[in-house]
Amino acid sequence: MENKLYDTRVERRRAGIKSYAVLIDPDKIENISTCYSLINMSVENKVDFFLVGGSLLTNLNLNKVVSLIKENCNIPVILFPGSNMHINASADAILFLSLISGRNPDLLIGQHVIAAPILKKSGLEILPTGYILIDGGNVSTVSYMSNTTPIPGEKYSVATCTAMAGEMLGLKLIYLDAGSGAKTPISSKMISSVKKSIDLPLIVGGGIDSVEKASQALIAGADLIIVGNAIESNPDLLLELSSKIGEINRKLFKRESM
Repeated sequence: MENKLYDTRVERRRAGIKSYAVLIDPDKIENISTCYSLINMSVENKVDFFLVGGSLLTNLNLNKVVSLIKENCNIPVILFPGSNMHINASADAILFLSLISGRNPDLLIGQHVIAAPILKKSGLEILPTGYILIDGGNVSTVSYMSNTTPIPGEKYSVATCTAMAGEMLGLKLIYLDAGSGAKTPISSKMISSVKKSIDLPLIVGGGIDSVEKASQALIAGADLIIVGNAIESNPDLLLELSSKIGEINRKLFKRESM
């Protein structure tokens, strides 16, 4: 099985190049035109990935959303599953999430055992990911559904040691998530602490609803940031993010060229 997306992530991390992805929760897509609009905006603003999925899917939109994206653009689609049922072989890859911040064995290995034979035959690129929930100021759906307690936002050492353990266990990515609709994003200090302690690509999401918060996360050490709900209330966010990330990457290129 090829590891195109993962290898690209590693190369970009080593080069310090920043990326961003749009998270689409199929349950929140009310009509096809909404999805078309989001896809078009993402293409125009050079989004690097789509993450598709959620903690609880109550309708059959997952397959529809993946198909729409694949039919209308070339942006890679990565599944963000809430359970072993959230698999679609038409996507490009799947975050094989192990919820290492919690102590729920079903989400550490149980769901993975059930999904493994399906994924083995799917052709999807498997991205083993250490998933770490951080308290974002409210009870998130993923925290409730997973029956786990997020790491308090000020417990930097706990998050850092958890990420280090994930790396030592052989996981390939670390994802710090404050949850959808978080009141407060993950602090720069926590992101920086985790970043300095691992040699893996670092994903950060939850509560990133402005270009300022996105910039803080990227400068602190996030390699890839995730935006979702905020796009609904601020349609210009993708344009602002594209501009800011381009600015950060250009500065990096200029420094390395000197």
